Amino acid sequence: MAENLAPRNQSMSGRKKSVAEEPVTSVLSAGEIPIYSERELTADEEVLAALGYKPEFKREFSLWTTFCVSFAVLGLLPSFASTLYYGMGYAGTPGMVWGWLIAMTFIQCVAMSMAELCSSMPTSGGLYYASAVLAPPGYGPLAAWLTGWSNWLGQVTGAPSVDYPMAEMILACASISNPGYIPQNWQVWLLTTLILLIHACISSMPTKWIANFNSVGSTFNIIALCIVLILIPSATNRESQGLPRFTPASVVWNDFYAGTDFPKGVSILMTFVAVIWTMSGYDAPFHLSEECANANIAAPRAIVLTSGIGGLFGWFLQLVVAYTVVDIPGALTSSLGQPWVSYLLQVLPQKVALAAASLTIIAAFSMGQGCMVAASRVTFAYARDDCFPCSWWIKRVNKHTHTPVNAVWFNTTLGILMTLLVFGGPLAAGALFSIAAVAAFVAFTIPIFIRVFFVGNRFRAGPWNLGPFSMYIGSAACAFVALMVPILMLPSLTGSDLTASGMNWTVLVYGGPMTMIIIWWFVSAHKWFKGPKVNIEHQMLGREGNVVDGKEHDSGDSSAGSITKVDRALDDKRGADLA
Repeated sequence: MAENLAPRNQSMSGRKKSVAEEPVTSVLSAGEIPIYSERELTADEEVLAALGYKPEFKREFSLWTTFCVSFAVLGLLPSFASTLYYGMGYAGTPGMVWGWLIAMTFIQCVAMSMAELCSSMPTSGGLYYASAVLAPPGYGPLAAWLTGWSNWLGQVTGAPSVDYPMAEMILACASISNPGYIPQNWQVWLLTTLILLIHACISSMPTKWIANFNSVGSTFNIIALCIVLILIPSATNRESQGLPRFTPASVVWNDFYAGTDFPKGVSILMTFVAVIWTMSGYDAPFHLSEECANANIAAPRAIVLTSGIGGLFGWFLQLVVAYTVVDIPGALTSSLGQPWVSYLLQVLPQKVALAAASLTIIAAFSMGQGCMVAASRVTFAYARDDCFPCSWWIKRVNKHTHTPVNAVWFNTTLGILMTLLVFGGPLAAGALFSIAAVAAFVAFTIPIFIRVFFVGNRFRAGPWNLGPFSMYIGSAACAFVALMVPILMLPSLTGSDLTASGMNWTVLVYGGPMTMIIIWWFVSAHKWFKGPKVNIEHQMLGREGNVVDGKEHDSGDSSAGSITKVDRALDDKRGADLA
């Protein structure tokens, strides 16, 4: 990977630079000069201005704190605990060890291709902006529309899909301490709602407070993961049960559990839902890039670090569990209703199991809060381009905290409504995981696909890039996603055994909204949605008087300077930009 390590914390000169002088692929034409008259822009802000946006956030995230947010969103320990049913339940221990290893190889390809886009377009709009700019003439708005909505569906389900299993774990621990207590669905829903509200309050704080909170939370996540990795093999009581300390390798790697009606190979592919959902948080630095210093280097680095470190430690955790699990059916069908807690009770003394579960719960709290922050930035970016009804309210930046508080509470309200799925049974609630995985993967891949197969070598790379390997890595990423999207929608049962209660409802819960979004596009959205909207003044290079006029930008509660806003069709910027 090639990187330009020149410092970017301040502007190199007072002169105004054209878009062509910045390492970006922008909605603006190469010969245009962004204008911001309120103050001198830093180098990071000049890059953002070249992308068509004014600075609205404080850049108080460093490489470390950006990585901390994304690693908190990744939340290896709680993510693994939440999706153990799929990783272990579809193919047993071979699905865990082989599945994670194979899936992570291709997920790393997706992450590196995304990081390359982030370096060239470090804006909160992220994938949505990239799809719009890179798409062939005439298709930019449609590409942005599909990418944006799919990404938003994945983001808005993130916090609920973390907080729901966390509530289950809390109540499962209560059930262990009080064997006569059996958690009810309404109790799980109320506790999930309370956790979502707490996360919303934290996510509404100033950027520096959020960064500090996530730094502490991510550090705890790493420590808790390491403790559990050491605790399980060292404290396991398998020998007291008349079993060897560890299951033989021949069994772990080859003894398949028939958790589906499909062949073994397909069953292993179906376990990838656990890997994909667990690893889907590595895009968070892209959405935080407008709050990150040295964004076009630090943000892509954070993406790759999150995916790489997360993938390695995640595989270690898979190995520990695969070599120590005693009874797979018992863990999956326990009355506790939580496979991870049931597994811990199989292999550890009760007090030690409760301690490990408690570490998982605290880590899950940090993870859910990171998901809430990342999702709010995505919602803000899309509302800034008027994608939602009431976008004028959602896109307001609070004048006290300088954060998108309205976007946080908009997402929270939707998240509470989504968790009503718990009343439809475990498989209905499980659709939250599949939706997040499928929606995120589709959104991740659309701009990568366009960049590889339509833009090719005409792509204007940022300071962090993949060099000559870019096309090969991007192609591998696209092929993997094309295979996995239909696999992730398969039910575990087939034929007469398949009933409504056993159905994989992802195809409906994700496909339904996306179908309506496509219909909305052809009915009316194509008439008014033109993709990312420029909200900064700009003039053509060499024409001092030719400042583009636009409508006054309603910045709501934002304390940023007044700037005119221009609604530009994407097709107007083609030609020299990608030449």
